[in-house]
Amino acid sequence: MIDQTVREIEEMDTQSASIVAVKAANALLDLTEREAHSVEEFQRTLERNSGALQRANRSHAPLYTTQQRIVESVAEADPTTVAEAKAVLESVVEDVVTELESSKAAAADRGAELIEDGDVLLTHGSSSTVLATLERALENGTQFDLYVTETRPRYLGRRTARQLSDRDGVDVTLVVDGAAGHALRECDRVLVGMNCLIDDRLYNRIGTYPIVATAADQDVSVTVVASSSKFIGSGFTFQNTYRSPSEVTLEPPEGFDVLNPGYDEVPTRLLDIVVTEDAILEF
Repeated sequence: MIDQTVREIEEMDTQSASIVAVKAANALLDLTEREAHSVEEFQRTLERNSGALQRANRSHAPLYTTQQRIVESVAEADPTTVAEAKAVLESVVEDVVTELESSKAAAADRGAELIEDGDVLLTHGSSSTVLATLERALENGTQFDLYVTETRPRYLGRRTARQLSDRDGVDVTLVVDGAAGHALRECDRVLVGMNCLIDDRLYNRIGTYPIVATAADQDVSVTVVASSSKFIGSGFTFQNTYRSPSEVTLEPPEGFDVLNPGYDEVPTRLLDIVVTEDAILEF
């Protein structure tokens, strides 16, 4: 299960940073089924497998922070038997997963309150927290129009559009990335998630920066919805992911290079609001 999860993270089969963190945490439970002859051996195995999960994508900050917490919690518990170490691991993983999922839900609740009846929104990518926010707004009876950018080259926006296409109360329009500025003229709010926020920089799916910059130019409010676990302090250095040229061109590039980064860096000065489970922060 751990090797499979590593491959999925490497290939970005699971897109949302919070979902990646949950899958990686749950993957470590596979170790409770493996034999270990001592506590030290079990902890070394835990550290090795956690390291493999973290290395699978160094852009995912919640993956790093949750894995570090799990490994450190098992070590700090100072178990005296392998059975005790496994029990601690199970308990910590359960706590981490519960906190990730509950914080996402609470952030979505707060975010949904900002959406007003008749709003025209634009979102980019396939953030699970943004999707939860939009679904909660619909459950509250709020009606709105939604533009969803394709989010090339992996067309992640199509997933969001399909997930909301059959819901009452929302009219969904899929927009080519290059037409985001055109769609923004009609919008009241941009709603996006984030991979992480470090100092005064927000990191999110590639294509976020030009949308946010254009929104600022057109005086359209930019709202980020995410759990507070994505506010990163010391210990983590963001490393962008550069994807294969085959995602951009079907034919091998000859005589030119292909730049295909996974994430954008957005100055927080361009944001208006960041919504977490704890608060609504204004910038």
